[in-house]
Amino acid sequence: MIRIAIYLLSIILANVITARFAPLELGPLIIPYGTLLIGLTLVMRDMVQNRFGRLRTYLLIGLALLLSALSSYLIGDPLWVVFASTLSFIISETADTEIYTRFKLPFVKRVMYSGIVAGFLDSAIFVIIGIGPLGLEFVPWNLVPYAILGQWVAKVVMQLVVAGGIRKVVIKMDLYEPNITDRKLEEDKACEKVTQTI
Repeated sequence: MIRIAIYLLSIILANVITARFAPLELGPLIIPYGTLLIGLTLVMRDMVQNRFGRLRTYLLIGLALLLSALSSYLIGDPLWVVFASTLSFIISETADTEIYTRFKLPFVKRVMYSGIVAGFLDSAIFVIIGIGPLGLEFVPWNLVPYAILGQWVAKVVMQLVVAGGIRKVVIKMDLYEPNITDRKLEEDKACEKVTQTI
């Protein structure tokens, strides 16, 4: 249940932080501070799927979508931003779920591949439709690539940091976690076989 709570809370906090603080500008890159929590959100979605499976994950995505739209609306985001946020959330979370489901790789690699695509979709859709030229026009066309790139890079970096940290904690604490410790056990067995043959 903790992973579900973290997943849902990170979505709400990302909305609140993005609405309350001006974005970070690193050179030409524009990064809303809430974007850093989206990396956590995508990893926690993967952790929810590890534990509860794909179908239940979609049910939680539905709940998360409602909470995201409601929190965005309640903090005063314009309806167009609420719409863009909702659309980008549906598409990116679906992409993340489906890619994560299909790749049978170690945890961090699955998170990375699904997150690269999901993070890009989330960033591009939200920037262009929500705050860019097709939405509220806060970001003009010439800055759209920088806004998308800034958000995308921040999400991917945060996903890798969070996924790597979770993997280390799970292994160090000797916890069972599907797709993390299963792979570690396989790696250990493979190493034992190699050692025995030598």
